[in-house]
Parts: sequence; C-alpha cells; structure tokens
Amino acid sequence: MNTRARVEGWLRQAFKWLNRYMILHWRLGLGPLGNRAELTGCIMVLTHRGRKSGRLRRTPVNYAIVDGAVYCVAGFGHIADWYRNLMADPAVEVWLPNGWYAGTARDVTDLPAAAKAPIVRQVLINSGFAGHLAGINAATMSDQALLDSTATYRLVRIDCAEARTGPGGPGDLAWVWPLSTLVLAVWLVLRPKRPA
Repeated sequence: MNTRARVEGWLRQAFKWLNRYMILHWRLGLGPLGNRAELTGCIMVLTHRGRKSGRLRRTPVNYAIVDGAVYCVAGFGHIADWYRNLMADPAVEVWLPNGWYAGTARDVTDLPAAAKAPIVRQVLINSGFAGHLAGINAATMSDQALLDSTATYRLVRIDCAEARTGPGGPGDLAWVWPLSTLVLAVWLVLRPKRPA
C-alpha cells in the first residue's frame, strides 16, 4: 500500500471519530457555537438515507452558502459513503446554525470552471483546518491550481425547500444541560463536608 493511500485511510478513520463528536455537539445544542470558518470551520450536519440499509445517517460536512444554495464537497470523491447515499436518494435534511431544513441534493461537479472555482474555494475556506490538512490553501491558490488539486472531489448543491421542526433535529439532547446542572448543584449542596 502506498503512502498516500495509507494517509487517506488514516484520515478517513480520524474523520469518522471526529464526526461522532460533531454530531453529539449538534445534538446537545452546541452546533451554532462552534461554527467559525477561521477556527473550526463552518460545519453542518447532513441527514441522508443509507443506500443499502435504508436507515437515516448523519454526517457533519463543511459547507458554504452561495446565492441561497448550500454547497459541500466530498473530499474523498465518489467513494465517500455519504456522497453515494445522496446519489441513491437525494432527499436530505441539513442542520445549519440558523435552522433545520429539508432539501434536495445533486452533484454539480461538472459546472464550468469559472462557476465552479469560486464555490469550491468558499467551501474550502469555510473548512477551517480541514482544507489545510489536505494540503490545500484555498485562500491563495489560483483557480486552476485549486481545480487541479480538487479534481477528484465531488461538488454537491443542496436546495433547501422547507424549514423543519420537531423531534429528531439539532438540539434534541439539549435537555442534558439543565439536568446535569441540577444534579451537580444537588451534589454540591448535599456532599459531606470535610473536617477543617
């Protein structure tokens, strides 16, 4: 196995662990707090249906909003599970800092270079450390260098159709905060006092 394949395998595994944390972060109601392009990146949670299992899956991805549409890239290309799921069933939900939306995803990788480059650039700038980890400095690269470096990436456009509410969305575990605060307060009040 060559070095590049090993690094990509390691990165995919690392992102799987990071993704679990990010989903919990959003479910606890903290998603909007961490969305900073210059630090952690702009991250949304994408809910999609497994192409084999039919089960709902959640994947955090970096994104950019350009002309009212949500864009993201599959950095591992067409082999990314979430990308393949979207191609099998384009009905998705997105958790964004300003709300939760149902929408439709489609691959727009074949956009003309002049239209594609600024969108890919914005998504990668919004990815914070992830773009740099992949060796891409989207803020300084020429359009052609950027497109060459991301030639295997898939560009996905999501058109949000309606706002969602109810159970199963972002913040569904936010009740943990008041409960844990109450338990901590009771413990602090009732704990045995140490002798002086």
